[in-house]
Formats: sequence, structure tokens, C-alpha cells
Amino acid sequence: MLGTSVHRLTRLSVSSIKLIASKATATARGTSICTSTSTRRAAASVEEVAAAAAASSSCSSEPVNSNGPFPYPSSAAAHVQRRRPLPRLGLGDGRNIQRRTTTDTDAIELALDSVVKIFTVTSSPNYFLPWQNKSQRETMGSGFVIRGKKILTNAHVVADHTFVLVRKHGSPTKYRAQVNAVGHECDLAILTVESQDFWEGMTSLDLGDIPFLQQAVAVVGYPQGGDNISVTKGVVSRVEPTQYVHGATQLMAIQIDAAINPGNSGGPAIMGNKVAGVAFQNLSGAENIGYIIPVPVIKHFIAGVEESGKYVGFCSLGLSCQPIENVQLRNHFRMRPEMTGVLVNKINPLSDAYKVLKKDDIILVFDGVPVANDGTVHFRNRERITFDHLVSMKKPNETAIVRVLRDGEEYEFSIALQPVPLSLLRSGSAMVKLQPLVPVHQFDKLPSYYIFAGLVFVPLTQPYLHEYGEDWYNTSPRRLCESALREPPKRPGQQLVILSQVLMDDINAGYERLAELQVKKVNGVEVDNLKHLCLLVENCSEESVRFDLDDDRVIVLNRRLAKVATSKILKCHRIPSVMSDDLTIS
Repeated sequence: MLGTSVHRLTRLSVSSIKLIASKATATARGTSICTSTSTRRAAASVEEVAAAAAASSSCSSEPVNSNGPFPYPSSAAAHVQRRRPLPRLGLGDGRNIQRRTTTDTDAIELALDSVVKIFTVTSSPNYFLPWQNKSQRETMGSGFVIRGKKILTNAHVVADHTFVLVRKHGSPTKYRAQVNAVGHECDLAILTVESQDFWEGMTSLDLGDIPFLQQAVAVVGYPQGGDNISVTKGVVSRVEPTQYVHGATQLMAIQIDAAINPGNSGGPAIMGNKVAGVAFQNLSGAENIGYIIPVPVIKHFIAGVEESGKYVGFCSLGLSCQPIENVQLRNHFRMRPEMTGVLVNKINPLSDAYKVLKKDDIILVFDGVPVANDGTVHFRNRERITFDHLVSMKKPNETAIVRVLRDGEEYEFSIALQPVPLSLLRSGSAMVKLQPLVPVHQFDKLPSYYIFAGLVFVPLTQPYLHEYGEDWYNTSPRRLCESALREPPKRPGQQLVILSQVLMDDINAGYERLAELQVKKVNGVEVDNLKHLCLLVENCSEESVRFDLDDDRVIVLNRRLAKVATSKILKCHRIPSVMSDDLTIS
């Protein structure tokens, strides 16, 4: 996926609990009892993946009590005794929350009346056997009440969920919760609870501002090592765009020195009597370094859900840019001494920027804000931040004025911004999705597959490659890895379709060595995506079906015999359907 960042992105899926480039780890998805589920990583460059090969993760299980499973072994965290609740005013009567003075004690008491423990049962897809799921797992996280009788938490706390319960502080009762909206890119989710008993005595927390450096915050949640609520205090260390482990995207984050452990994810970071952020990941191998999602990202997520009824995503220009700090490089592009900017290397062919920008353009100014040679813009005081942040905070379909230097001349362009990978772009009268050629994650959806004569066809995704294990970059097919990390989409809806495996039968004998190759053509027609392949095969009127694969390999099957063999193979392997529901031909 092409991003607006001038830095390389390191991508990592949630179950690994690690960020390769910065070694940051997610902190709530890892709260499950440790199983043999493989650690999964996604990466944005070959160099980063090679560096990641040396990284390792470890986990050990803890016993389960009546309140559910415990996460990884306990590490240092400041826990507080259960406090006697202050008099509270319920949400059920529609009145505003009771106001208190802004002392630390009152702020923590306010949080205790809002923070909940979340119990999630998850069942992730099996990408090698896409017609079935893996064994279910139990995970735990934190969340807190916001206005409108909603609970805010992390997306990785409820990703691939099948059942969700919440329990408020000081109560033994667990209440059924529903997932209202999920934003995997920003690692945020909104839950709702129908039971009115749950809302009795609960208070909502207000969102504050971005804290300044060295301001104190208190992280409240239910981390590993115990069942009761915990409060950990720390100060703000830095504010800058950071790789979000779960969504493999780069958005603004706040680094703090408070201990954030598995189970803290989704809990609020309190500053004064307001929320400064949501705890979501920590730094592996370092003590007391954690990250919280800042208020601008939270507000952008909530506003999008309220306006459209669903998560709309964070915008991108669809560019890959390079810092232009070298004097000779600037001279080559005829930049005057007072000019600063970044060099455009790649442009996503499906983005609006592809229509107006060109490779080797120099982006000088974005929406009136000068871009420095290192790709940063002024943030506040003497702090700077990458200009990606300005792009990501735009609303879907909002335009930005970009001033560029092209062949020594300055131009201004108006560019419409869309969220990635959920963007909807106009293509004639049709609406098409802007997304990477090989998706980085596939949460909360079942994998697509199509079976013909025992040949299992699937679209290539990074979660599919993660099935090869923790060291997937070295153990998965090299050509598929290169495609996943390097190739951009060339047309809307394009997928890389591969022959995942061959379910052995007399009809396909001799073809088993052709697994894990990309399917290029069916009967001479170039394959756009898996659904297109399915239509080409199902609507074939010829006697034989020919598949042209990578490396110029060829598979030919008699169509009539293949249809008969397919039914027999499905029955033998107890596969319920010849294709996934999303491919069903009406």
C-alpha cells in the first residue's frame, strides 16, 4: 500500500504483539491465554523484514479463574486498592455527569466509575483452510464510557470477535456487549450495551487535548497479573506519528513512561479530569515505555462514525515520498535556496493524486503549510511532525491545496483525499475501492476461496503469508513475498490470485507441485481477481479449462469430469461449499 509517509513503514499484525521497526507491541490482543498460534508480522520493505527475522517473542500461560483467563506473566505496574465509589449520577436519566474538582484523586475516582473490563471470545480464520476457522480464544482488555452511552476501546481487543462481555468496576456481573463500529487502521472500536442495569451509576469521560511534554497522565485499566483495576502514572515523553501495530498504519501517537501491559489496551489515559488518549501498545524490550492514541485521532474516528454510521477511515494522498535534504539533489531539481519540500517517488494509480501529480514532483506546501526537506511541518512550540498527520486528519473527499515544483516551475493543484484502504473513488459511474494489491489485514471477515477439481484458489493477502509462521518472510514462497511487499495495484478491484493447494484426486494427479503459484490466465483471459476467475470457470463452454500460472506452468482439466470430481472431493474433505459466500453467483 502506498502511503503519504516519507519514512518506510514497518507493518505487523496484532497477534505478534510486536512492532518490527520500533519493537512496539500491542497490549490487549495479547491478553489471551498463550496458545500455539503463530506470531504474525507484516512489513513494508524487504530490509525491514530481514531485520525482523532476528526478533523473537515469548509468552507463557497463566491459570484461568472464575472471571476468565489471565494474560502473560505479570510485570511491574502500580496497582491501587479497590476504592469506595463516590456518590454517582446515572446515565439512564439523561443528565450530565456529576462534576468534580480537577484533583488527581477526583480524576481517578471519575475514571473508576467509567472504566470497564472487556472479555472477548475470538475465532480467527484459517487461511490455509479458508472454509473453516481456528479454535476460539479468550482475550481481555479495557474500555471506558463516553457520551451517548457508548464504550470506547481498542480494535484489537474485539478483532475477529464472536462474543463480547463487559464488567464495570466493583461489580461481579458481566453484561453482553455489541460491537457498534471498528476502525482497525486507528485501532479503535465502539461498543454498546443494551442492559439498563449496566448503565446505572456509570459516568462518561470527556475528551481533552493533546498533552504537552512532561505533563502527567494516569493510565487506568485491567492489565495482566490481576483481576482488579489498576492505575499507573507517568509523563508524556514525545508526540509524533508512530506505527500502529494492529492496523499497520502510521498515525499520531503519544509516548509516555507509564507502564502499559497486556490488558491495559482500550483504557483511558487521564490528564486532569479529561481523557488525553487511549492506551494501545508498548515498546518491547524497554521498561515503562508505552503509547496512547491521542484525542485528534479519537475524535476523527468518532466523528466519522457519527456522520456516516460506520467507520470511514483516515485519508491519504496515495504517495510515497523521499526527503530531499541533500544539496546536490535539490540543485538537480532546480530548487531555490529558500525552497523546501519532499520528492514524489511513487503514486498510487487509483488515487486522485495520480491524475495531477507526477513522479519527481517536489511537494513544497500542503494546505498553506510549508513542508521541510525532511518531510516535517511545524506542530507547536518548537516541535515538528511529519506532514502525513495533516493529510490523515482530513475528512473523506475533502480537498487539499498542494503546491509543487515541477521542472523548475511552481504549480498549485486541488486534490481530493480518500481514506485508505476503504476509499471510494469515482470510476465513470462506478464506485471502486482504493486498497493495496495485497491487503495487509483482513480482520472481521472470512477469507475468499474457490475450489475446482481439487484446485484451491485464493487471493493473496499478508494474513495468508502469516500462516507460514513467525519467520514467514523466509519460510513463505519468495515470489509471493515480493509481490506482497512491492507491487502496487494497477486497476480497481485487482487481486493476485494464487493456487493455494491441491486436494489430491485422480483428476489432478501430477499438478500437486504447482501449488503456491500465481494464476495469470484462464482460457487465455487475464485474471483480474478471484471472482473473475470463478466466473471464467463457471461460465466456460469449452471442453477443457486451461490455467496459465506463474513460471509459464500450465494446468488443463476436462470441464465435465472436473465438475463431477469437485463434488466428490468436497464430500471427502467435508468442505461445505465450492466457493465462499462472497463469490456466490446469482
